[in-house]
Parts: sequence; structure tokens; C-alpha cells
Amino acid sequence: MQREKAIELLEKHVTTPHIIRHCYAVEAVMRKLAEKLEPEKIDDWGIAGLLHDLDNDLVDWENDMSVHGPKTVEVMKVEGIGNEQMYRAILAHNPANGSKIESTFERAMYAADPITGFINAIALVYPDKKIKSVKVKSIIKRMKETRFAAGANREAMKSIELLDISFEEFAELALNAMCEIDTVLEL
Repeated sequence: MQREKAIELLEKHVTTPHIIRHCYAVEAVMRKLAEKLEPEKIDDWGIAGLLHDLDNDLVDWENDMSVHGPKTVEVMKVEGIGNEQMYRAILAHNPANGSKIESTFERAMYAADPITGFINAIALVYPDKKIKSVKVKSIIKRMKETRFAAGANREAMKSIELLDISFEEFAELALNAMCEIDTVLEL
């Protein structure tokens, strides 16, 4: 029930198609991370991933990154969806708003957000542009190529290692999660 409400909220407030796809990708990765790290909270982690960029079209984050995140939390509270842990994880994915990473949930969100865009960028350089063509070794290799997807926060992605998950394991988990929803991602 809460996921249906989250999808309605996403469709109501986010109009940018690639951001909607990105939100579904982060949801998928967060659900897989929750299975591994906090299985009793899979839905909370998934919904937080789904809604983490809810304010993308509501605030002027391009000129002031500090406004990205707080508006999402505000909208969620008004709509009666979420809890404090979800709100903190959403805020933590963007340190520019002054939030600090203090929990496993928050660290997972911080790492999951950029890896989805990174994997997406890798898929788009393949001739068939299919996520299922991407290999884990390609993700590892591209991480070392700082000019490739230069805007991707590699430090955030690598921070998953603070949760005793190797980057290679994280890359495989994220890739598999995204492959499961390849039609939603249009990849």
C-alpha cells in the first residue's frame, strides 16, 4: 500500500523522465542492499530510494544544492508517508544540505544513488545500450577512468566498503538489481 502511494507521489511531482527511471533504479538497489543489511526494512529502504529525488522538479537545486532533500522530506510528511529513518536517509544522499551520514541506511543511500547513474552511463556506451550487456568487470574498470562519467561521485560509491561490502560485490548487486527492472529503465 505504501509503495503504491509512493509511486503516485513520484508521478505527481517528478516530470523529468530520466529522473523517474533513476528513482526506480535506486529503489531496486536499495531493496537489494536492505535484503543484505537490514532485511526487516526492505520496504522502507525501497520507498526511500524511490522517493529520494522527489523534489527534483520542485526546487532550484542546480543553483543551490543545499535545497535538495529537505523539500522531499517536507512533501513526504505532508502526504503522510515515511518515517524518520527514511527522511534521514533521503537527506544523507546529498551532504550539501548539511546532513551527516550516521546509519547503515544512510550510508547505503549515499552509495546507491550515484552507482545507478554510473551503471546507466556504462550501458549507454555499449552498442546495444542494454543493461544486461554490462559486466561487473566493466564497472570496476570504468571506476578507474576518472574522465568517464566524471560527474559520478566515486567517493560515495566506494563508501559502501564502510559497510563491509566490497565495491565489486556492490557493483554486482547494483547491476543485478537494475537488470531485474531493465524494461522500466528502458535499457
